Amino acid sequence: MKITWYGHASFGIENDANILVVTDPYDPEKTGFKAFPDKADIVIKSSSNDDFHDNDHLVPKHENTVVIDALQVAQAGGQSVAFGIEFEAIQAMESDDHPSGHPDQNGMYRFTMDDISIGHMGDMGNNFSDDQMAFFSGVDVLLAHAGGFPVISIEELERIINIVEPKLVIPMHYCTPIYIPQDNLPITNFLELFAPADVKTVAGSSTTITRESLPEKTTALVLESN
Repeated sequence: MKITWYGHASFGIENDANILVVTDPYDPEKTGFKAFPDKADIVIKSSSNDDFHDNDHLVPKHENTVVIDALQVAQAGGQSVAFGIEFEAIQAMESDDHPSGHPDQNGMYRFTMDDISIGHMGDMGNNFSDDQMAFFSGVDVLLAHAGGFPVISIEELERIINIVEPKLVIPMHYCTPIYIPQDNLPITNFLELFAPADVKTVAGSSTTITRESLPEKTTALVLESN
């Protein structure tokens, strides 16, 4: 499996069968991150109501590309299948104190490719409920908010990691030199959650992982934005 962090909450995840899933696509003009380079087979977004997470129209597509709204999936039973990949979703909400004054619903989601389960926190802005925590039980790779307000706090992220115990935690949605979301934190706050020996930094935006290469102990895997 190849994982590429495009920026913000958007990743490209490509399995051994060359099926490319793109998560929560941003707007390059609003964030400064690069335009999406590859045609996606599946685009999954946490909702259709957020300019920084729902820009599936800006992702190159094939004729048969499938677009999945995780919030709609969560509201309609919690499961959707595309290209043989099952996506599960659970409802979430932006921070109760969101700067807009109008927090929106969204969906957190998980799926499995190449025998590796992946969880994405969508645009969650509050502490996890017991059901939301259980939803992520058993994920191998957690694509995790690392910037604090208006998404989850660093303290809440630490609680989630300690309970869920993913093999890899890949940070997203934090301040970068390219894009500085309002009141978000730099990556240094996230790194303080881990011992230096449990942090792996990749020189670039992409990494390749296999089931066999997953670490036994929870490890932070930091990618550069694309």
